[in-house]
Amino acid sequence: MPAKQSAGGEEVGSGAVGGLESGGGRDAALDGVRGLAALGVWLLHVGGNTGVIYRDGMFAWMTTRLGIAVPIFFLLSGLLLFRPWARAFIQGTAAPSTPRYLWRRVVRVFPAYWLVTALALWAWSSLDGYGWATWMLMLQNYTDQTQAPDGLYQMWTMPIELAFYLALPLIAWCLGLWARRGNRAVRLLAGIAVLPVISVATVVAAHVWDQPHMALWLPHHLIYFAAGMAMAVLSVWIKESRALDSLAPQLLVLAVLLYAMLSTELAGPRTLTLPSLSQSLWRMGLETAVAILVVAPFALAPRTDSLRYRVLGNPVSAYLGRISYSVFLWHAPVITLYYKVTDAEPFNGNFWPVATFTLIGTLLISAASYHLVEETALRLTGRRRAPAPPPEPPAREPYAAAR
Repeated sequence: MPAKQSAGGEEVGSGAVGGLESGGGRDAALDGVRGLAALGVWLLHVGGNTGVIYRDGMFAWMTTRLGIAVPIFFLLSGLLLFRPWARAFIQGTAAPSTPRYLWRRVVRVFPAYWLVTALALWAWSSLDGYGWATWMLMLQNYTDQTQAPDGLYQMWTMPIELAFYLALPLIAWCLGLWARRGNRAVRLLAGIAVLPVISVATVVAAHVWDQPHMALWLPHHLIYFAAGMAMAVLSVWIKESRALDSLAPQLLVLAVLLYAMLSTELAGPRTLTLPSLSQSLWRMGLETAVAILVVAPFALAPRTDSLRYRVLGNPVSAYLGRISYSVFLWHAPVITLYYKVTDAEPFNGNFWPVATFTLIGTLLISAASYHLVEETALRLTGRRRAPAPPPEPPAREPYAAAR
């Protein structure tokens, strides 16, 4: 369904940190995708702490690759944050206000992040003032630290998201200049195609120069954001695709098959051993393909009477998506707390007790954090969050001809 716009042209639909919503009108199915991705990150870290992901068998391998949630988060950010600019460029309307956009990103992201990070640092780290400042300002990816503090190992994605937020207005401005002549949508897509090239070049450079830390910088991940930005252009240009709607079940099955391929040694080892150049490129390509195949049927063919929409757009899935940022932030401290309180040994395979306790604890504290911290901070932007809208009656057009 089309997203609403503010007076300044900024998207009011779902959007940003891991596909974190911008507020206002929402897409329940994309909320559901985001919620499942957040659970994937939680399950990955439960599997890692219990050692399950290092066992033999396809299940262990496929659990290891639940890191696919991160490319999905990045793709959603590109889709939902760039769409106001895509609409402005294609339709000739006013572009979003950059100061207002940046203020909303800061207010949306930092309060909950500061709370979780400060509590974890206070409880389990011995960092000095410089270390605290590094983490509170999301600069941890640019330091020489060898290991994240307890409870904060999931936070490596946050500086990448922040870098994209800061870079997006400049990227959009350059794309707007490039798209002024000719078919604007086509030229936007051509301009966006430069970003994946930068990612591939970064992977090659990291291996050639033996600089693995480059994988923690934005250029390495631009391919995922670019996929979302291209999807944003298509969502404005073609609006809804009947062909994509009819092929949606096959695309989702293909995503599962490619995920199974991603779960093999083709995409690199399960341990902390660095992958080869070919494995890194295979993993990047497969992750991009899976993320696109998962999100596209909901972003470009949002038919609310479809089975896929009823599964991911139901109230439970949509609510999980709304609290997904807090789930992402809190699940690692909750896992850490479990091991601290119980004195359990990591890598002992005690999967189900860890999973049960941490899932319940994460969901409870995330719901509280969402309502008390995230929604309170959102009011500083002058907007109030609307609940996920109920499914609309199935439209006879344009889908009737596709049935």
